[in-house]
Amino acid sequence: MPLPNHPAGLMLENVGLTVASRVILSGLTLTLTEARIGIVGRNGSGKTSLLRLLSGLVPPSSGTVRVDGLDPARARKAMLSRLGILFQNPDHQIIFPTVAEELSFGLHQQGMTKSAAQTAMRAMLAQHGRSHWEDRPVTALSQGQRHFLCLLSVLAMKPATILLDEPFAGLDLPTQSRLTRTFDALPQRLILITHDPAALAGYDRIIWLEEGRIRADGPPSTILPDFTAEMARLGEVDADTDLPD
Repeated sequence: MPLPNHPAGLMLENVGLTVASRVILSGLTLTLTEARIGIVGRNGSGKTSLLRLLSGLVPPSSGTVRVDGLDPARARKAMLSRLGILFQNPDHQIIFPTVAEELSFGLHQQGMTKSAAQTAMRAMLAQHGRSHWEDRPVTALSQGQRHFLCLLSVLAMKPATILLDEPFAGLDLPTQSRLTRTFDALPQRLILITHDPAALAGYDRIIWLEEGRIRADGPPSTILPDFTAEMARLGEVDADTDLPD
């Protein structure tokens, strides 16, 4: 179901993305208003590129992307309260040496004073039982802990939509379970890339990308069985031969 208070959602109109003469995405037209949206597809199908377009990290080569009516690639400050993104690898996201600095950065970007940002940072850590992390060097955290720190950094800015790129990759099962409970309790719209169909069973909508285009779009009960069957079929053949270099 659509989220209240954010009726416009995220919109793509005939969007294409070409990098170094290679077509990554083509002809994407989507209106994303549901509270829980999953994106599936094989490696190289354009899933991460789609999230990067939605977040404004890259502009489209053709077509238009809008978040609540704004161009995310141009309205960077306005996006801070509208979109957050959690990358697959936390080391591609963390830029500061300590937990406190990492958590405070986005709050400063939103206009908070140093004192207010520090108060909000400590409240966020306390809420999640991580107050002892405040002065800890980021390098002292495990992979799963760094991933959770990135999530806290996103949540601290209270964006309306959170984009999740394979958030369970490389995490052990207890960490995956804790992260799933955290996601399930969030009021924000979540757009999740995953290779695990089971993680999307309770979602409102599934988008299946193939070779940069939409192969299917609909409810999990319709899309996931077909996706799972196709992945199983490909697993019985030499499934890597047709992937792009």
